[in-house]
Amino acid sequence: MAELPSDRRFDVRFNKLIPVVVASEIFGDTDAVARNLSAGGMYVEMSDPLPLGAMVTVHFQIPDSHGDIAVRAEVKHQYCFNITAGDRPHCARGIGLRFVEFLSDADDADPGHQESWYRRRVLH
Repeated sequence: MAELPSDRRFDVRFNKLIPVVVASEIFGDTDAVARNLSAGGMYVEMSDPLPLGAMVTVHFQIPDSHGDIAVRAEVKHQYCFNITAGDRPHCARGIGLRFVEFLSDADDADPGHQESWYRRRVLH
C-alpha cells in the first residue's frame, strides 16, 4: 500500500472568500479574492496571475472603517485549476503568497480614524 504524502503546512487555514486589492508598483492594482489564509500566507484568485518573485501589497478592507489591513507578500506559486461545471469547462487562476511584513496605516490616520481600528467588531 502506497503511503499518502504528508501535508507540510504548519499553520491552521482559514478558508473564507475575502475581497482584497493586490497592489504592485510594477503591475498596478488588481481586485482579487483571497482564500485559504494562514499566518504564513494565502491563495489569491485573480484573472491575471503575477509572476513568481513579484512583491505585492495586499489590502484587506475593514467593514465600517476608512482604514484597511495591509500585508507585504511575495508571489511563491502560480495556479491554474481546470474544472467542469455541468457541460462547460471553467478555469480559475491565482497565486500563492508568502507574507513578508504586516503594515499599518496608523501613522497616516487622524485620531477619529485611528479609533475605528480598536472598536469591537462582529467577525463571521
